[in-house]
Amino acid sequence: MVMAREPMSNEDRSSSSDHRSWLDRISQAISGEPRDRDSLVEILRDGQRRGLLDADQLAMIEGALHVSEMQVRDIMIPRSQMVVVRRDATTDELLPPVIESGHSRFPVIGESRDDVIGILIAKDLLQFASAGNASTSFDMREVMRPALFVPESKRLDVMLKEFRASRNHLAVVVDEYGGVAGMVTIEDVLEQIVGEIDDEHDVGDDTYILSRRDEGSVIKALTPVEDFNEHFGTSLSDDEFDTIGGYVAHAFGHVPVRGETVSLEGHRFEVVRADNRRIHLLMVRPEEPAARDEKPGRRSVSH
Repeated sequence: MVMAREPMSNEDRSSSSDHRSWLDRISQAISGEPRDRDSLVEILRDGQRRGLLDADQLAMIEGALHVSEMQVRDIMIPRSQMVVVRRDATTDELLPPVIESGHSRFPVIGESRDDVIGILIAKDLLQFASAGNASTSFDMREVMRPALFVPESKRLDVMLKEFRASRNHLAVVVDEYGGVAGMVTIEDVLEQIVGEIDDEHDVGDDTYILSRRDEGSVIKALTPVEDFNEHFGTSLSDDEFDTIGGYVAHAFGHVPVRGETVSLEGHRFEVVRADNRRIHLLMVRPEEPAARDEKPGRRSVSH
């Protein structure tokens, strides 16, 4: 028996028309109209407003589009912040930095940080760590892997393809003169698309401030300004911004990249982790008395 279909209501007809209209615009964009990326992004945002995409999906699409405009230098870990191991180190010397950092891969250096000769994977140490004669049987040359070197100017979308093709998770970044400028990981690239990726070594959800005795304090950008003031004895205003990340981003005047620094109220803020949309982690250090006499809010970029 053939059932008669109920007539479509005006509301359903209007909704169907809106969806079809939006999908038609997407089809036009894919076929070449509009021809610029900004127009395409605006169509996608329109789709999000209509409920065809949620905010996370839109953010990932925009992130995927954005990586083709970014270069490795925009997200790399500066050379000064690289956790490295020496070629002639014993397991007794290697285990403390490996355990403390929580990283899985480490550049192996010879005479200096410019002399990267390979990559040590932490799990390769396991067979030696528990052996009684570990310090004498361990030979770095037998366990380290070849290092992947890439220029600062390499686009992130190309970098991601290279990571996938080579099955490497870490690359050493070199400048135009061949010196080591820093390093980049596959996680750094993916975070530009999907946002921050937390692991067991990141600051916990219930923790905003993680103090380190010698290096300063690592804090989440989501730390309330009020909590920051209480912890550091500062008097930053929370009239305009609720979080320290918003306050610091305003001081920069743009969304900063990793390694950028700014001085505020006697403290130096260094961006530890950020993507193209917002800051995630900051390193905070008390500023030297001489530097406090300079103009407050000054900015600099360290690599």
